Amino acid sequence: MYAAIKPPRSLVTAAAEAIREFDLIRDGDRILVGLSGGKDSLSLLHVLLHLRERAPVRFEVGAANIDPQMPGYDPSPLTAYLASLGVPYHQATYSLARAAKGAFEGRTLCAFCSRLRRGKLYGLAREHGYGTLALAHHLDDVAETFLMNAFFGGKLRAMPAVYTNDDGDLRVIRPLVYARERQTEAFAEHGPLPVIPDNCPTCDASTRQRQQMKALLRAQEAANPRLFTVLRTTLAPLLRQEATSGLALPDAAQAVVDFRARAPADTAQTVPAE
Repeated sequence: MYAAIKPPRSLVTAAAEAIREFDLIRDGDRILVGLSGGKDSLSLLHVLLHLRERAPVRFEVGAANIDPQMPGYDPSPLTAYLASLGVPYHQATYSLARAAKGAFEGRTLCAFCSRLRRGKLYGLAREHGYGTLALAHHLDDVAETFLMNAFFGGKLRAMPAVYTNDDGDLRVIRPLVYARERQTEAFAEHGPLPVIPDNCPTCDASTRQRQQMKALLRAQEAANPRLFTVLRTTLAPLLRQEATSGLALPDAAQAVVDFRARAPADTAQTVPAE
């Protein structure tokens, strides 16, 4: 039998700050956690379970897993684990290999998979009456995505802390946007959390670019330990922009985008906010 594990105070504090600042959780919310079984999503689940017992508002927590049926990824242990925690659990499966065959020209496989997975999560949320989907992206993810869009896509875009889906019936929240990846790594190791190994089925350009951004940020943080404190302030306007399919930009940034729209076409692409 498993029991909910108390997260480190620093991780809970980071999540609580984001929840307060961006109004992520409201009284009566039914929140579905997108659960891969990795360190980040398991950390988010336990943070929300911890806050559920202590928050001044009442909310429910469920979990959902999307299985792309790729070799090396086995989410089946999640069924017993979630049952032992008393967390409602929902799952959908699809064949990524079959779905992607000849169907994602102009996009990376990572972006294609992300969109399919998000669509499946939306479907499970609607089917089971959840109005909010919680994703486990942290500050490192936000910074990497921002740099990828700036360097390779010509966009001032990051991952908003909250947005409404295109159909307007679901809110998507990221309670860990102020948490660091090293915090979820430490929690997973010392919790310990029953992390399920993931496997990326491709090493495409998007994946390589993200690894380059990770290495760049790691090197810069070694030289400037306050780097992510500064980046948190820098990225705040983008985190606050609630979006559907596109992200509204500050006036100056929008002027740059408008200028680019009038310029000759190039190959710049926006990195999706996964």
